[in-house]
Amino acid sequence: MNFWPACGFERLQRDARGWLAVTPDYLRLFLDRPELALVPQSCAAERRLHAALRADPLQAPAPQALPSLLDADTRANYQLFLDFRDALVAAGTLEAYYLQLMRSGRIAIPPLFIDLMVQAILRGLLDDCEDAQQLRAAELLFRPQRVTVQDGQVLAADQAVVDQYGRNAGLGELGRLLRENQSRLREADLAVLDATNAAGYWERSERFHYALDLTHEVQQALDHGLTLRLTRARSGLKALARVLERWVRHFLGVAVTIEPLVRVEDAAWPWHIGLDTEATAILNALYEGREVEPRRMQGLISLFRLQFVDPASAPAELTGKSVYLGLAMTAQGLLRLKPQNLLLNLPLAAQP
Repeated sequence: MNFWPACGFERLQRDARGWLAVTPDYLRLFLDRPELALVPQSCAAERRLHAALRADPLQAPAPQALPSLLDADTRANYQLFLDFRDALVAAGTLEAYYLQLMRSGRIAIPPLFIDLMVQAILRGLLDDCEDAQQLRAAELLFRPQRVTVQDGQVLAADQAVVDQYGRNAGLGELGRLLRENQSRLREADLAVLDATNAAGYWERSERFHYALDLTHEVQQALDHGLTLRLTRARSGLKALARVLERWVRHFLGVAVTIEPLVRVEDAAWPWHIGLDTEATAILNALYEGREVEPRRMQGLISLFRLQFVDPASAPAELTGKSVYLGLAMTAQGLLRLKPQNLLLNLPLAAQP
């Protein structure tokens, strides 16, 4: 089944390692985006440059090609593209360039370029996946989300989609859209992904209009004042864990298992990784014994336990121990997962 058809995956080629080698046709994807596509106001110099690059995206433009562009923003956009192109071609594959860029700590390309690369990489490593829940969870790695909590249910929806349809794009906007009458839901084209509508994901995956349930458990009241806590078998958190397992193995060649947790029972956990900026700050504070405001703690969506399938993959001091991950939203209900954190901060045994 095909999904995310516009991400450029089919324009790329796999190398012997299974990583995605850049091709001229993949570079044309960026030239055709609104940031570089021609508009009626484009000057003659821009039209010549754009046509030349589309014909041969790997060519070096003439020395005066960029200075001849009349619009300063247009010149800057083309320079960003050329710098990105040269670095990507030098690295050879999307994965190699992504790792090189993140390890450098100097991000000089637009976030959009990074998100497009991550999407294409995920499209490749999930090529055999037939679980729509995992594909929707993978969107968290390259598209910001708006998160809301309604009656104990934690829902994440694509930020751009919610902002497009919402009037104030506030914290409760997703809940409002989901709770309004059916005609409004059809207008917003927003629904929580579940077994009843998962088949539709394959046809409309590029619209990013499904919300993902990130709730840990549901509570069921029983007689005599008892409460039964039921784990959600189709939780989006479990789907996200499966995607992150693939992500680690694809880049680092290390097999890990990742499971969502409600709490960490390990009083002296040895290592932690925040999957986003907010979770990193919360886990760092807790690790150092500093108090975290209750309101901020409420933004912690989930914890995860990561374990190495082969204990020899971990440093000696972590043999038999777990690495804990955190996922959190900001006070404004925003979630911006940073998948590079898992690659850069996962402790690994030294290579012989």
